[in-house]
Amino acid sequence: MADQPKPLMPHATATWLVDNTGLSFEQIAEFCGLHILEVQAMADDLASSKYTGRDPVHSGELTLAEIEKGQADPDYALKMQRAPVAVSRTKGPRYTPVSKRQDKPDGIAWILRAHPEISDAQISKLIGTTRNTITAIRERSHWNIQNIQPKDPVTLGLCSQRELDAVVAKAAKKAGIEGAAAPVESGSDREKLIEELRAERDANEKAAAEAAQEAEAAAWLEAKRASEDAEEA
Repeated sequence: MADQPKPLMPHATATWLVDNTGLSFEQIAEFCGLHILEVQAMADDLASSKYTGRDPVHSGELTLAEIEKGQADPDYALKMQRAPVAVSRTKGPRYTPVSKRQDKPDGIAWILRAHPEISDAQISKLIGTTRNTITAIRERSHWNIQNIQPKDPVTLGLCSQRELDAVVAKAAKKAGIEGAAAPVESGSDREKLIEELRAERDANEKAAAEAAQEAEAAAWLEAKRASEDAEEA
């Protein structure tokens, strides 16, 4: 039974089995791939997260007959009737972490300026955005256009350099552009930004070191004064 697939939502399934069947905690834990103490906590309402029960019979992962077998024999190991179908994402725009989504307009603006030969469809796939957003930035009708600053999407972490180079090369070939001089600008802008970030980092480290030295000196002076006051007393 060790190789048996587990329910698609093991905690929610365990919650349903605890609430709706007479199966033992051991049976539920084994079927759902959980520790028996997790199941015990669900039964005692001690779990930090409250799960909405998921009916494994409705999903086809269990049958009522299988549940009845388990209820009749506490040592019976439940058998998965139909393994959950793996969900895969094959279409749609690229997923971008929430923390980086605010950088998308800057990356789009940079591509529109540096590589006008790239189509909206290619930008949409590369950055993970919509054509309406691209059009709004191109026509400067975007709601936040005043704060959008063109920045290399590679530096922003919106795509890899290899992906960008591939799109640039494909767009240049389609447009009949020879030499593809634009990627040089890409590297140049990126190197300039990296140098600026490095200089800013060095300045911050220097300021932090100076502040630490000042704090250490102040602490030493305070300790010396306290020692002198103690001697006088």
